[in-house]
Amino acid sequence: MPAIKKQLTAPVIAELLSILQARFANNMHRHQGMVWETVQEQLLAHPQQLWSLYQMEQTGGAPDLVTLEDKNGLLTFYDCAKESPAMRRSICYDQEALLARKNFPPANSAINMANEMGITILTEEQYRHLQNIEPFDCKTSSWIATPSPIRQLGGALFCDRRFNTVFVYHNGAESYYGVRGFRGLLQIG
Repeated sequence: MPAIKKQLTAPVIAELLSILQARFANNMHRHQGMVWETVQEQLLAHPQQLWSLYQMEQTGGAPDLVTLEDKNGLLTFYDCAKESPAMRRSICYDQEALLARKNFPPANSAINMANEMGITILTEEQYRHLQNIEPFDCKTSSWIATPSPIRQLGGALFCDRRFNTVFVYHNGAESYYGVRGFRGLLQIG
């Protein structure tokens, strides 16, 4: 099987930067005090990570810079699609769950997809941070990183926002639903 090419062509990079710049300008509340030219410079200095950002965009994540207190100068891009990314739904939690699902297995899992894309699935803390910026997942839900003790017992965690409140739930890791996907983040720098 040939290795996946993880480099983007110049036209694709230009298109991606144009999309990101427009989203950046339309959502300044997510990254107050940041200047696009500085962001673009750092993005271009890390072309290998542009591929992962492109995967976030192509799967419906609508990635955008979200300002966090980062002492290392990293740029953090979150999936900022209003609902769980459309091309990442109907998946179980991880590879173990995928293999355990004997009848009607889903096409993939959240952890596998995140790893393939080169991004990290959100933790509960990161998910709540994103929800403090604006409402997300008001009609869908998203798998989140699950602590080992829960996962070892067959469970996995997911979150959503209902009644203006963020809820954390559990399910069997092998379950999957048409309205559940996952959100990720990518740190660049």
